[in-house]
Amino acid sequence: MRKTMKFIKETIEAIVYADQAELPESVQRLVETAIQAAKNAYSPYSRFKVGAAIELENGEVVTGNNQENAAYPSGLCAERTAAFYAAAHYPGQPFKRIVITSINPAQPSEKPVTPCGACRQALIEYEQKFNVPVEIWLAAEKGEIIHLKSIRDLLPFSFGATYLK
Repeated sequence: MRKTMKFIKETIEAIVYADQAELPESVQRLVETAIQAAKNAYSPYSRFKVGAAIELENGEVVTGNNQENAAYPSGLCAERTAAFYAAAHYPGQPFKRIVITSINPAQPSEKPVTPCGACRQALIEYEQKFNVPVEIWLAAEKGEIIHLKSIRDLLPFSFGATYLK
C-alpha cells in the first residue's frame, strides 16, 4: 500500500514597529540596555557589535555581547553570552523576553539583526526547558523593530530534549 505524502506549512506572525518610540516603555528600556551591551562588545576583527538583553520572569535583566577571538570559532555571540549567564546565575528563572541589537560603526544599520543558527538553537532550549514562549525583539541602531511572540518563530522545526528520550 502506497502512503500519501503530506505538506506542512508553517507561518509566523511578527509585529513591525517603525521605531523605538512606538514600543512599550518596558521594552524601550530593554532595547537601551541591549544597545549599551553592544557598545561594550569585544569585536576588533569584524567591528560588528551585537548586544542582547534578557528579561527574566523575576524581573532581573541580564546582558551579553559578542566576544570575538583571533581564532574565530573561539568567540561567542551576544545571545548565547547572555543566555548562558542567565542560566548560570538564575537557573530556575524562565526567560520572559530578549532584545537583540547591533551597532556597525562603519555604517549605522537600519535593518534589525537576527540570531545565527547556533544562537537560535541555544535560545529555544530555554523556551523548551520552561515550556513558556520567550518574546524576541530584533532591533538595529535606528529604524524598524521586529517583535516575535516566541523563539520558535525563528526555528519552527527545532531539535530538543524530546528527541533524546
